[in-house]
Amino acid sequence: VIGGSGQVGSALCRAAMAAGHEVVATAFANPSPGQSLLDIADVAAVRTFVLDARADWVFCPGGMTNVEACEERPDEARRVNVEGPLAAAQASIEAGCGWFCAFSSEYVFDGANGPYAEENPTNPLSVYGQTKLEMERSLLALPFPILAVRTTVVYGHEPQGKNFVCQLLRAAREGRTLPAPADQRSSPTYNEDLASALLELAARRATGLLHVAGPEVLARSDFARLACEVFGLPLKTFRPVATAELHQKARRPLRAGLKVERALGMLERTRLRPPREGLSAMRAALERESPCGPIKAR
Repeated sequence: VIGGSGQVGSALCRAAMAAGHEVVATAFANPSPGQSLLDIADVAAVRTFVLDARADWVFCPGGMTNVEACEERPDEARRVNVEGPLAAAQASIEAGCGWFCAFSSEYVFDGANGPYAEENPTNPLSVYGQTKLEMERSLLALPFPILAVRTTVVYGHEPQGKNFVCQLLRAAREGRTLPAPADQRSSPTYNEDLASALLELAARRATGLLHVAGPEVLARSDFARLACEVFGLPLKTFRPVATAELHQKARRPLRAGLKVERALGMLERTRLRPPREGLSAMRAALERESPCGPIKAR
């Protein structure tokens, strides 16, 4: 797992180890015990890691996911989001690995008329979306079993507590209010379900392009409201806003979201839970071990 300390990677590591797999993982920063430090932009180091691991399956959730930072540093974004995964995939071929999985985003679409199926035309609005689309095309052109998974708005238990729900919890504890766009629609995805789905897809050696996300599309502000309800937070913890009010450098797709019928038809053991169920499962996980801190507000 290249990028094992993030939202997707940490869930993948937990799920794979729970299933009895031997897992070798890296982190760009803040590694968990047993993880190695690796900069995915260092293609030589990536190649060495993959060749040494000689894994059956290689997952590459690591990347530059800060959309604003990608807009400000496009060359770095391309090194991290395109050249790094491509080097990992090419090394997987050289090492004789059996299968490779990379991760993309709904940001490859322009948000004019989502939710989107895999075959819908792409039109990224941001550098982040452009690098993800270039990564998809570069990897899927390789003569190797590769799965490119588009997902979005991932939330759940994760060591760094960076996702939006954890941000809400911290804001509630500190008496702050977070803006939540009311005009951005998307598909919140519970990271434990995503990880379970990926392991099932790896066992099936699924290839090509696939959307794996939560089954419901809703506005970011509605997701924030639902999170407040599930976690018992004051509704003042978030404030619905228009995206334009945030004055962000990178344009966001507004009417987005991912259609997941193809994935649902392939998955026999994994449920992709809707937001209320996923948030309830997240709360239960945080009550056992909380990287976000105690679940209580001021």
